Amino acid sequence: MKLLESMQIYLRVAEQGSFSAAAGGLGLSRASVSSAIQQLESLLGTRLLHRTTRSVQMTQDGQVFYERCQDLLADMDELQNLFREEVSELHGRLRVDMPLPIARDVVIPRLPEFLRQHPGLEVELSSTDRFVDVVREGFDCVLRVGTLEDSSLIARPLGYYRMVSCASTEYLAEHGTPRTLDDLAEHQLVHYVLTLGSRPPGFEYVDPAKPEVEQSVPMRGAVTVNNTGAYLEACIAGLGIIQVPEAGVHPYLQSGELEEILPAYRPAPMPVSLLYANRRHLPKRVQVFMAWMAEIMKPRLVDAPSSS
Repeated sequence: MKLLESMQIYLRVAEQGSFSAAAGGLGLSRASVSSAIQQLESLLGTRLLHRTTRSVQMTQDGQVFYERCQDLLADMDELQNLFREEVSELHGRLRVDMPLPIARDVVIPRLPEFLRQHPGLEVELSSTDRFVDVVREGFDCVLRVGTLEDSSLIARPLGYYRMVSCASTEYLAEHGTPRTLDDLAEHQLVHYVLTLGSRPPGFEYVDPAKPEVEQSVPMRGAVTVNNTGAYLEACIAGLGIIQVPEAGVHPYLQSGELEEILPAYRPAPMPVSLLYANRRHLPKRVQVFMAWMAEIMKPRLVDAPSSS
């Protein structure tokens, strides 16, 4: 098997931690994948992977080789397309991850035109509320909403989501519309957490008198969800107040199904960023996709934090 193909196989095995999963994703037999890794280890004179009945993990040498493989394969992809001026010549797989509302409302409706421009590309689109492991799971880039944690990933800021607090018209008809922060004591919040069992912060807001400080009011709530789709549906069903990007609920606000509350005390705007692994040279297909994402997201974002 060719060296470059073996390197690509090694990357997939290392990222997925499984020979079988890598074989399935690459359309190869498990025996072929195992043979490719054995040939690499023989060629390099070192063990790249620790193999057990339950998992496959990189050795210290395997980690070093993994990082060099990423750079070398990215360089080769760039080299193959060095003299192609037309980006329509792009080819290969793009594996990306983003929140479900963005995938559903922004990306998928525009994806046909992107693929018509680049028919040689294949897109694997993951939409989950959990934070995927960009390196281990082999993602080319991910879109994140919210404050980023320190990591080895490179961030490309796209802008900010303006946030609103809202409730269904039926809920407000039954419970009244809060006019002040003190009124929230008589209301319920639909709690959103990434992990059920964790403690939600409550009603988050920025006081116009102290715009540099983000504050919160603890609130009761009968329902806690860990999924953005369920979060919106719970609000529409009249289960309480939610706090979401304005762009995501704009149609519901326009139709009157939802109403904004306490507009003077909106949550702090949330940064939106594209993240990718720390590679010296990103493949052209990833660069083009991220530029396209930045363009289609632009109408939904504001340039700088502003609660007004």
